[in-house]
Amino acid sequence: MTREIKKGNRIKITTLIVAIILSIILFVVGIFVGSSHMGFVECFKALFKISTPAYNNIVWNIRMPRVIAAFVAGGGLAISGLIMQTSLRNDMASPATLGVSNAAVFGANVSIIALSGGFLITGNNVNNLTNAINPFATSVMAFIFSLLSIIIVLGLCKFRKFSPSTIALAGIAIGYIWNAATTILQFYATDVGLSAAVIWSFGDLGRATYKSDLLMFIIVILGLIFFMLMSWRYNTLLSGEDSAKAMGINVELLRFLSLLVASIITAVCVSMLGMIGFVGLICPQVVKRIIGNDHRYFIPTTFFSGSILLLFADILSRTIGNGSALPVGAITSLLGAPFFLLLIFSWRKKDA
Repeated sequence: MTREIKKGNRIKITTLIVAIILSIILFVVGIFVGSSHMGFVECFKALFKISTPAYNNIVWNIRMPRVIAAFVAGGGLAISGLIMQTSLRNDMASPATLGVSNAAVFGANVSIIALSGGFLITGNNVNNLTNAINPFATSVMAFIFSLLSIIIVLGLCKFRKFSPSTIALAGIAIGYIWNAATTILQFYATDVGLSAAVIWSFGDLGRATYKSDLLMFIIVILGLIFFMLMSWRYNTLLSGEDSAKAMGINVELLRFLSLLVASIITAVCVSMLGMIGFVGLICPQVVKRIIGNDHRYFIPTTFFSGSILLLFADILSRTIGNGSALPVGAITSLLGAPFFLLLIFSWRKKDA
């Protein structure tokens, strides 16, 4: 038994190390890949700011912020999905379970369509709309409505003692309400305002800046530390709520804090970058099949797997974009949906 445990731990540690190395490799590759057709030598020189001003600007002000965003947001969305799946005891749970993403989109629509101009100020003058829209204000508004969604869902579930099924159902219902509100708002928008709002909803790393990266990094790292400190509690929770309570764990408080932190991570990432799907759904499933659900290794490995997925999707979006980067949210969905179907059918076959 001891030998099997040691072997299992070696596999977990090896997988974690491989994930770290792959994420670093893709991070570096992401700096050298782009639509500007910059050569390897010029890109390398630009890293040390000894190339032309244009190339230096491309590397440090365009590529670097987006690869940092991919690394941080990918990891953050992945661990958010993992913690939601663990807390809700539902493998289908994701960062969007509590309606956070839907609320962020509605908040962004309010900012773009109403507050920034849309039908109130700019009419159909695209130049006026472009000048009126403040990207930071849009992200703030998206974050505010994301937090509101979290408060509403967790507040409603307080009456049912945070039952996992109640939380999931409440999140789905609230998500539909945000979707309906967004549709109504877009119905009254001008063509220009509607186009701007729809474009914002695309998961796009191109809007990342060092300031947004720093904010995401702080929130994601703090969340990662919290989850790692709670890892043994999550392992105990897998044995059942009764076992966890017998170990002195306040299950309801643990579930509330875990969902709150995971939702805040999601809210920050979505409000800064738009909707990026499947990262928080796919990565925990893949990692679980490789190393199991020991959260001491499960959490950090999932973090780096999320970084790997989003970095790879970003590289792919810039490679096939024919001169412009495609929305990375579309790439993650194209990669994630077929792979998720494969996981589902292989899981069903194994159970059979």
